[in-house]
Amino acid sequence: MISAPILPAIRDHLPEMLAVRHQIHANPELGYEEFATSDLVADRLQRWGYAVHRGLAGTGVVGSLRAGTGTRRLGLRADMDALPMTETTGLPYASRTPGRMHACGHDGHTATLLAVAQVLAATRAFDGTLHLIFQPAEEGLQGGRRMVDEGLFERFPCDAIYAWHNEPGFPAGRFGFLPGVIYSSSDTVVITLQGRGGHGAMPHTTVDPIVMAAHLVLAYQTLVAREVDPNDMAVVTVGALHAGQAPNVIPTTAELKLSVRARRPAVRAFLRQRITEMAHAQAALLGGQAVVDYQWKSPPCVNNADVTAFAHRVALESMGPDALIPDMAPLQASDDFAFMLDAVPGSYFIVGNGNGQPGDGPGCMVHNTGYDFNDAILPTTASFLVTLVQRYLARG
Repeated sequence: MISAPILPAIRDHLPEMLAVRHQIHANPELGYEEFATSDLVADRLQRWGYAVHRGLAGTGVVGSLRAGTGTRRLGLRADMDALPMTETTGLPYASRTPGRMHACGHDGHTATLLAVAQVLAATRAFDGTLHLIFQPAEEGLQGGRRMVDEGLFERFPCDAIYAWHNEPGFPAGRFGFLPGVIYSSSDTVVITLQGRGGHGAMPHTTVDPIVMAAHLVLAYQTLVAREVDPNDMAVVTVGALHAGQAPNVIPTTAELKLSVRARRPAVRAFLRQRITEMAHAQAALLGGQAVVDYQWKSPPCVNNADVTAFAHRVALESMGPDALIPDMAPLQASDDFAFMLDAVPGSYFIVGNGNGQPGDGPGCMVHNTGYDFNDAILPTTASFLVTLVQRYLARG
């Protein structure tokens, strides 16, 4: 864990910040169901003097605060939703709802932004308008896209916008900034292979969709290795294969579910074309048919160079070079903050959650039943964000 400066006001609010994080963690809510979390956020923002707006993307909350006479407008975004997983951490504040847990740290993101909101409301030490965006349904449900489509930036214009994500595997409290692509696109593909079922003892009378699926899984392993330029990043993962129930019955259908990722739009489009073509061709070769549901989801997170350089400079000046991740490279994760980045100049950065070394946090990866957000990075991240707002919305 790095030793980064913590603002006195943030230090004073640390017990409350921890309590809020643990409360949200213990009561996780899935995408578009963040009713209690939204109530908690809205209640606190109103109490601190923000103009609170609710209803975008259903459970979204936006808190706006104006100070001084400045005309610049800055947005900060945090996500609120949990995942459909059963927690195994055994923590005192572990999820109280079986089958739901904060396995990606959105509880920490929300608690951090609330602490930032409280400090800035108390000090008003900025000149301009601050929009705090609490987004629902980031986990594959495109809450970010929905907020944009429903008029987020028409109602709450921003000259720049920032968001962040905790990142296990990096030293706790270190910040990673990168202009251009930092997170990849993420698309989901559901392929239904249709054959002709029958008795397992008489396969010659059937068209076996499991064999189609097996051939297709292997074919997809060569797609990136042999058809994508080695200089480009691409991932095709078959994460699920469902077919049949009995050992002596050949089913009528088999289903594959894929996660597809890329960094360049041309590669993303090429993967869609080839995945679809290969499914139809492989099924036809073995006498069946394929139905491809290609779900075009989040594009890459592409950071504006100037907005990113500003945040990097603020971090360097306020926390020192040891607080930065050197040689930051793009990651294969995805985030629907990409839709906000497409609409407004902005930057998405990461904060190390721990790398498993002694004294640095467990380093458990997100989307794991044993994951927990590292509380040690709360005050560091909140302090940086307060400083970022004050520098961006500096008094003339």
